[in-house]
Amino acid sequence: MALVLAPEPPLADWLAALDAQIARAPSFFDARPVLLDLAGLPREQPDVAGLIAALADRGIRIIGTEGAHPSWAGVEKWGGPIGTAKGAGRPLDVPDERRPAPHAAPDASTLIVDQAVRSGQSIVHEQGDVVIIGAVAWGAEIVAGGSIHVYGALRGRAIAGLSGNKGARIFCRKLEAELLAIEGVYRTADDMDRSLHGRAVQAWLDSETMVIAALD
Repeated sequence: MALVLAPEPPLADWLAALDAQIARAPSFFDARPVLLDLAGLPREQPDVAGLIAALADRGIRIIGTEGAHPSWAGVEKWGGPIGTAKGAGRPLDVPDERRPAPHAAPDASTLIVDQAVRSGQSIVHEQGDVVIIGAVAWGAEIVAGGSIHVYGALRGRAIAGLSGNKGARIFCRKLEAELLAIEGVYRTADDMDRSLHGRAVQAWLDSETMVIAALD
């Protein structure tokens, strides 16, 4: 599931403490989606957009924000607060350094992974679709610029439409996912219809709402 970071003033001290934590555990934020809770910052806080950029520079992958004040310049692209799973999400920000994904197909627009994706693994392909011929374990993550196809159980996180593709979809043979996200709009396991658990499904965007429906 997503981690939550809650910055507190003064930000310089908070960032210093964060840097100390990263120094103690350099891989702590690897392949983990993060929600940024900005409610603890005062309304007059300057350069909140700069804070988000500073976190991205540290390799922290932010998938959304909560508590952003509408007067903060440069935060508009992150949208309003996350209220329910049907609300609009924020653009995903993936750090530049990533583990290489195995078994790339000759066509660069599609990445085919012909094995299961184990817990802790992160498969990132920003230029097109990702096809997983196998299961995606809990704690694993698939990130695609286009659609995601999982020919097995999807138990980890699937993040599609990273390149701004609102037409991207997520398909899986067995839904047990921790998180589904398309172009920043996301649902966690708690927000998914329990009647779809364990079934073959597809997910897509209808305006700013994610729809998940059975394929069988």
